[in-house]
Amino acid sequence: MTERPKEDSSLKSGRIGRTRAIKILDILEETYPDAKCGLEFNTPFQLLVATMLSAQSTDRTVNRVTEGLFERYPDLDSFLTLTREQLEQEIREIGLYHSKAKNILAMCRELVTRFSGQVPATLEELTSLPGVGRKTANVVLSNAFNIPALAVDTHVLRVSNRIGLARSDRPDQTESQLTNLIPRDRWIKAHHLLIWHGRRTCAARNPKCEICSIVAYCEFYKKNIELKKDKICQSNICQ
Repeated sequence: MTERPKEDSSLKSGRIGRTRAIKILDILEETYPDAKCGLEFNTPFQLLVATMLSAQSTDRTVNRVTEGLFERYPDLDSFLTLTREQLEQEIREIGLYHSKAKNILAMCRELVTRFSGQVPATLEELTSLPGVGRKTANVVLSNAFNIPALAVDTHVLRVSNRIGLARSDRPDQTESQLTNLIPRDRWIKAHHLLIWHGRRTCAARNPKCEICSIVAYCEFYKKNIELKKDKICQSNICQ
């Protein structure tokens, strides 16, 4: 079972209720019926490596790199034959490749020494590995093991707070608020839906509110777009 982070009780969330949250997810599922993990993998180990590589990189770039990488080095045993310099050459197209290569190889060694060569399936064990934070662990739990978890990346953080599903600029608090609001059996899908919405409609700088399927439920739209329109109308600029 995935452990929830402790929520800061001093926060006044002002978030929407569960019924409305479920309605939003229902609409997003209709809008993005094919929403799924953007990283390509065949095993839990491959997903763990790909997710570690994805920090501050796009899924497209990671998939382009791992396509050849996983063909040549498909499993833990083959990764253990790599030197740090060799792995850096393999992943140099990805940002922060020096530190990522170091962490991935350290992670591989610990899988052997501590987990009999298997990727662990608990949050505590995953986050004890070098270079594996809570977001990476939740991605692996949910996508490799189908264990309910809700990873909060930059898209989930931005979109959930814009909509009103959460009220925090911290990923751990946002995760706590989301998992307390959204039914547990929808955590995995909610993660994918929020990411897809963030990439396709709710962009960071110029959200496409005019084509958004959940605009009627969005706190950002009500407070920013709708309010501006009302002010314009009141100034007799709107005909």
